[in-house]
Amino acid sequence: MDDADRSAREFGSRRAPGAGTLEGPPIETIESVFAVYETRTDGEQLLYYGEPRLPPEQLMGELWPAFREAGYEAQLTARKGEYVLVAEPIDVGVDGVPWTNVVLFLATVASTLFAGAQWYYVNPFEDPIGAVVAAWPFTVAILGVLGVHEMGHYVMSRYHRVNASLPYFLPVPTLIGTMGAVIKMKGRMPDRKALFDIGVAGPLAGLIATVVVTVVGLHMQPVTAPPGLVDSPNAVQIRLGYPPLLEFLAAIFDQPLYRDDPATAVNPVVIGGWVGMFITFLNLIPVGQLDGGHILRAMVGDLQETIAAVVPGVLFGLAGYLYYVSGESGNSVFIWVFWGLFATLIAAVGPAKPVDDERLGPGRLLLGVVTFALGVLCFMPVPIAIVG
Repeated sequence: MDDADRSAREFGSRRAPGAGTLEGPPIETIESVFAVYETRTDGEQLLYYGEPRLPPEQLMGELWPAFREAGYEAQLTARKGEYVLVAEPIDVGVDGVPWTNVVLFLATVASTLFAGAQWYYVNPFEDPIGAVVAAWPFTVAILGVLGVHEMGHYVMSRYHRVNASLPYFLPVPTLIGTMGAVIKMKGRMPDRKALFDIGVAGPLAGLIATVVVTVVGLHMQPVTAPPGLVDSPNAVQIRLGYPPLLEFLAAIFDQPLYRDDPATAVNPVVIGGWVGMFITFLNLIPVGQLDGGHILRAMVGDLQETIAAVVPGVLFGLAGYLYYVSGESGNSVFIWVFWGLFATLIAAVGPAKPVDDERLGPGRLLLGVVTFALGVLCFMPVPIAIVG
């Protein structure tokens, strides 16, 4: 046995420091599709230099399960003209305090309290304590539906041993004080089941939280504008479109939505439910890395990309219909034009592609259809109109 072969074989049984028992796959497994001529370590990374015996995609399809079984995420890269198989230990836990997540969460608490106070007609500059007292239910509602949605993804990612971050909340000075929340995922999807489960878990978990928040909000006291504000020439009225799901919940619980009373509106907690429904619909748009893109890719395979190519045109068409036929202008038209452009971008990037592309069973296919149907119940052609 020469030195290179001995090095490779010893490397195959290496234990990664600080990561428990993490062993690379046997070198014979790698050699069957990747001719290794040198091995190195870089921290906890395992580096295999060699020549592929198969096309890259087929090669990784052969090796990926072996590395995953050994506790590593592997990818093939090219460095200075050499092929390198880079394997990193799979780490699906949280190391230390996630300060970035914590800071963004606290900032989003502040921004949603600020936005929520104005829905309760409290000036946060003149009465900051009163603003917090009034607006905390709104903040809990907004962060609740967003947080549960993202934690649905996170928990299912942990279940399938896919590396994912905790949610990053996005504080932005909007009407609701945030642009939502996201999680970051690293590494490849093991199979269609994992892709489907991770994709569908967020919308379904978030929708359960949304229904709870909406029902609670519908039973809370409505808010009334201060005397004289409605008739003020400087007053700006915000009208929210109500999706079928919210209409249904209001009907079965016999709660009014105060459409015809400009001085009275539903409790702002209901707006938290409205946000949950709107976020659910947007995330289920079946393009790219959105939840809908993940779910549809898992359900229909490469056909998803054909469907995704049509989606931007549908969104642009909706914007055109609202502008030229319905006479809408401003916010709603801008929303669908923006999402048409965004869908074009992420459709071009493409969906996640699982290593094992075996088809889903009928149970998951049915659940996918139900999930998209629930997304349709969250759709509203005119989400928001500002009248001033």
